[in-house]
Amino acid sequence: MSQTADPVKTSGEDEKHEEGAAEEQSVDEIDLYSFHEQVAGRLVIDPKEAAIEFGDAIASRLKLTADGTKVLWPQPTDDPNDPQNWSDRRKALLLIIITLAAIVPDFDSGIGIAGIFKLAVQYNTTTNVINDLTSNWSIFLLGWGGLTAVIAIRRLGRLPVLFWSQLLALGFLVGCTFAPNLKTFTAMRCLTAFFGTAPQVTGLYVVTDLYPFHLQARMLNFWTMGFIISPFLSPFAFGFLVARTTWRWGYGIGSMYGAIVVLLIVFFMEETMYDRTVRPIPTRPTTGLRYRIETLVGLTGLKMQKYRMSWTEAFLSPFNVVWRPHILSILVFEAMLFGFSIGINTTNAVFLGSPPPLGFAWSPFAIAGGYGTPIVSVIIGELVGRFLNEWIQNVSIRRNGGVFEAESRLWACYVAVPLYIVGFVTLGSAFQKHLSPGAIVMGWGIAETSVMINTVAVYAYCNDAFPKHQGEVSALINLARTLGGFAVAYFQVPWALKHGALQVFGVEAAIVVALFLLIVPAVQIKGRDLRKRFSLH
Repeated sequence: MSQTADPVKTSGEDEKHEEGAAEEQSVDEIDLYSFHEQVAGRLVIDPKEAAIEFGDAIASRLKLTADGTKVLWPQPTDDPNDPQNWSDRRKALLLIIITLAAIVPDFDSGIGIAGIFKLAVQYNTTTNVINDLTSNWSIFLLGWGGLTAVIAIRRLGRLPVLFWSQLLALGFLVGCTFAPNLKTFTAMRCLTAFFGTAPQVTGLYVVTDLYPFHLQARMLNFWTMGFIISPFLSPFAFGFLVARTTWRWGYGIGSMYGAIVVLLIVFFMEETMYDRTVRPIPTRPTTGLRYRIETLVGLTGLKMQKYRMSWTEAFLSPFNVVWRPHILSILVFEAMLFGFSIGINTTNAVFLGSPPPLGFAWSPFAIAGGYGTPIVSVIIGELVGRFLNEWIQNVSIRRNGGVFEAESRLWACYVAVPLYIVGFVTLGSAFQKHLSPGAIVMGWGIAETSVMINTVAVYAYCNDAFPKHQGEVSALINLARTLGGFAVAYFQVPWALKHGALQVFGVEAAIVVALFLLIVPAVQIKGRDLRKRFSLH
């Protein structure tokens, strides 16, 4: 990244200081606990720069990392109940639990892919009908379930919404397991998706509740890996199982996994919502075991509602965020990029299992083995993204004189999109020309690696640009990717039959590239002005 090519550094030092130092504020006028929300997308990270922008009186009050090189945002309080003050081991446990929970919705949805052929036989229909009635609509409802969850989280907290949603999702998945007919199965599968998606919203909240800014991208990378890898785990694991026994065993074992997640939430998950911007900061209404039980079931949330936004404000909040141009444009881009990858997941079983000329006539065991490809590629994407995002973050801070600008997160998209093109074109060529399994593996794997890298960048950027609205951001990204993907299975296979898979995947890649070129550079160049004018402070 050359200096001239960096859109986030388009002004000199005088303009940069104008945002911070131009308006001199006294120590009493700055609320350090909410300051990171008031300057959405622009954070002073270098302590020396903080002394210049805020003055020595305020800079001396700022809490820093243990090595003294970075300012902590949000600023931790002196309260031991502040999640920012919890131990690394305690935070790691909560991150692992929320990641395991984030696996649930797409994992449950993916079980139907492993059993698609046997479900068609069981209910005397075709694989296309199974996809259209169950897979596509369950994916569609994943997005709307997230929006519903964030409204409840705003009022009641993270833990009770997480607990009740996973308990209900578990009950409906058990209903899938024993469904006597297709109508019952469809209803149970859709309800499982609607309620199960809450961890894919709660996770961004939990990461920002627990970790300071400079660690958030790394932790987001880990949490995002959970729900991106999840729809491939069930076809991979249960493809071998369903090939030997009934599809009901797949849903039965999925229910067992859901039960394990519920138990982990009950015994180990904690409420991470901390009302640090309320003055004075409210204390817990109860303590000990009583606090634990009341928080889990939602009674503590009911008692704390008086400190939080109203139900009306919570309902309107996602709509108040979505129209802002710097998030709406990025949502459109991510919807197409992630959505087409969802289409790959739902239709590859059809491409691989159908007889020529459409498919490869692979056995159920071979198809199940094929779903190991995206699992490995998402793990590779997590490793690449972990170092890439931190490198971009550190370089951006250094080149901006100790100040972080949110738009620098989007540099990772420049790595992801070329990989996306290569992956999709290779996969389309492999399907159309019936190339070797190696071509399928390479195309599919490269495409999913790019999705992992790009999605983390999008989450990180939107989170930085709207630091008061992590839940709304997460729900809107979740909705965008599901709306972008649920309909793909309707047209992908018929289109490939008529014009060939290379045209299908090539056009999809071209759409993503066009959106990238139209949106990402523009947001990087105009992002600072857009944040000043449209971000919610």
